[in-house]
Amino acid sequence: MAAAVEFTKRQREIIAIVKREEPISGAKIAARLNLTRPTLRNDFSILTMTGMLDAKPKVGYFYAGQHVPSLSFATLYETPVAAIMLQPVLIQATTTVQDAVTSLFMNDVGSLYVTDANQQLQGIISRKDLLRSTINGGDLSRNFASLIMTRMPNVVTTIPSARVLDAGYLLKEHQVDSLPVLAADTQKVVGKITKTRLMTYFIEQGLKIEQD
Repeated sequence: MAAAVEFTKRQREIIAIVKREEPISGAKIAARLNLTRPTLRNDFSILTMTGMLDAKPKVGYFYAGQHVPSLSFATLYETPVAAIMLQPVLIQATTTVQDAVTSLFMNDVGSLYVTDANQQLQGIISRKDLLRSTINGGDLSRNFASLIMTRMPNVVTTIPSARVLDAGYLLKEHQVDSLPVLAADTQKVVGKITKTRLMTYFIEQGLKIEQD
């Protein structure tokens, strides 16, 4: 697990020099360390890319570390799914396709989860499933969700304690738009995680740091 960037002793010395004497040129920093500027090129690159230093042409380096909080791996990717999951829209296997279409658009979601009376997951219906059923014709008021859903155990799922990184990998690897979140060791649906929710989460974290 990665947290803040670990700087070398020389990089920490560069930061200290800049904090004392900003703005200061790269040549002067090299002179303070009795080194050549080309020797420090990689150090300068790392310190500016990580946001510790800022550089202005013909002016020199400034210390910027206090303005750039670190966004750690743990903050972004090891957050549990339970912290960001959404409320799913549940329907029954006996729900008609017509009613399923209505539920999908009324709730503005990309998928419906088919469960039994105890919220145990039986299958999933996507927008594509409903569109395909509509195109194929037939009486939508007489066809049931059970006829067009993807059935368990062929549904990719996750659990509340899973990392958002793992959920994102499953979404990408299986090319699906959402994952039912099931209570550990059961098939009970307790939430959902989607590509859109993950993107919103990452943007929210970035904006929070920018505002701080």
